[in-house]
Amino acid sequence: MASTTSATGIVTLDNFASRLPQWDPSLPSHLYALVDMGSNGIRFSISDLSPPRARLLKCLYHERAAVSLFDALNKSASSGPLTFPSDVIAQVSRTLARFRSTANDYGVPYEHISVFATEAMRKAENAASMLDAILASSGLDVHVLAPEVETLFGAMGARSQFTSVNGLFLDLGGGSVQMTYLDSSVNGHELAAAQTGKSLPFGAARLTDVLENGNVEAQATSASTLQEGMRDAFAKLQQQFPSLRDAQNSPENTGIDIYLCGGGFRGYGSILMHADPIQPYPIPTVGGYTVQGAFFNRTKDMRKINAEYEDKIFGMSKRRRRQFPAIVTVVEALVAAIPRIRTATFCSGGNREGALSMILPKHMREEDPLPLLSQVIDNGEAGILRSVIHLVQSSLPSNFDISSIPTVFSLGLGTCFIGNMWARIGESNDVNASLELNQAVTRDSSTPGLTHLARAVLGLTQCYRWGANLSPADRVRFVNLQKLVGQSNPEANFWAEYIGTVASLLTIVYPAKPSASDSLRTSVKFRSTLKRGSKKEQVQLDISLSPAIYESLNVADLLASHFKHVGKQRDVADKTKRKVEVVVHKLVY
Repeated sequence: MASTTSATGIVTLDNFASRLPQWDPSLPSHLYALVDMGSNGIRFSISDLSPPRARLLKCLYHERAAVSLFDALNKSASSGPLTFPSDVIAQVSRTLARFRSTANDYGVPYEHISVFATEAMRKAENAASMLDAILASSGLDVHVLAPEVETLFGAMGARSQFTSVNGLFLDLGGGSVQMTYLDSSVNGHELAAAQTGKSLPFGAARLTDVLENGNVEAQATSASTLQEGMRDAFAKLQQQFPSLRDAQNSPENTGIDIYLCGGGFRGYGSILMHADPIQPYPIPTVGGYTVQGAFFNRTKDMRKINAEYEDKIFGMSKRRRRQFPAIVTVVEALVAAIPRIRTATFCSGGNREGALSMILPKHMREEDPLPLLSQVIDNGEAGILRSVIHLVQSSLPSNFDISSIPTVFSLGLGTCFIGNMWARIGESNDVNASLELNQAVTRDSSTPGLTHLARAVLGLTQCYRWGANLSPADRVRFVNLQKLVGQSNPEANFWAEYIGTVASLLTIVYPAKPSASDSLRTSVKFRSTLKRGSKKEQVQLDISLSPAIYESLNVADLLASHFKHVGKQRDVADKTKRKVEVVVHKLVY
């Protein structure tokens, strides 16, 4: 790695690729360590990019050192140029040396260790002294990112959490806030986002200092300059991207989707979750949390909650609570610049995930991550998995298009759900129902693709697969997940129950996981239609079984009774009256 102790070491769009470690499927190690020296704190992580699941950016270890480089610089502002005090340089050097030791303990190759620095290091007059001290103590070079590369990594880190995106991306750190536009369907969207993005020097820590220590005139000037900068950045992005302009101005469109990353914005998301109409909110992580624009815009209410709520707010440290007025100032500037926000999604990904994504080949960055969650061992098992997915999907009504309704299939979770159907079958149904419900909402907190809606649909469907007989404590989460799903589409709750019950039925027909896909095709077939009556809808499910299965253990009556409670939910807002009628046939060859 080249030294960054001079201006020539700044990482730009022209040279960033050469500063990243190399990735190749044939490498003996796919462990990568990254240090992100942000203005609010220093984050260290070790990730496993082993094929074929490199796209998941699996984090093996992470740590945050509460060292505010911005605060360190700010202390020197009154006495002269912005400089890091010697004790901070020593503290940071020791921290990086410990990170290097941890990376060695995990077996990360030296050439796979990267250290990035952002706004604070760009501003410090004595940055070279800090970089030299780090090199001497840890043997590590620090790459100081140009603003456009910071925008690239932030946007790609947020983008990495989703299969596809189209919207504005904003990253709020301690020293600056970045705005850019990203449409993943357009070739070359990564560099376009970086080249057209705008970095404004109004991070959470910087604004907090102005609001707490500046006079009234300075506070008003900063807020006005920030709003003007936001409007200017948005106007330029609209000029560059006609699709963004159309989304904002066309009466046919309902507004713009925005994606927010960085600790500051995640703090705002944490208070939105605290104030969410669904309480207690059933999913603990803010990553993947989506709200409608009208709720996102309620900045006055969020200010009041932060000021008046004396107990701890989950996800909010004391430092973040103190910075919240500055965070809301940024949100208010954003709302003023973009009056038609359709949805706001908070992203767990940031510079770390963005840098890791850019290490991977383009085709892997664009890969759908959700199928990778299923632990498929070989091609034979993959064939069985596809057969089961096809069989369960064939139980959906042929005369009703549910592709627009959130289900495990429309959300891309088919392999994740079906791959787990026969897991822990030796445990009781009640234990498994509880475990699957809770695991879906807590598993792999930073796993790409698992939005809150996806987690809720997966958790409910898996819970129904095991009968959904829950304890009172689990019932609270279950009902609130139904409410969350109902916000998207109330009918999705019925289909989660229906698909989960079909899966449960299959495990009665096949108590053990099928060993060959051919046996499925010759043993069981589904066909269903949706019949609409004046007062009630009915799904007629025809199940055809092989003679051997049909005649064993009176299975026909057992399967028919399996669905008698489906559609009789009392905990959700779906008022559609719908039931399932099951008819079991004997297959005729």
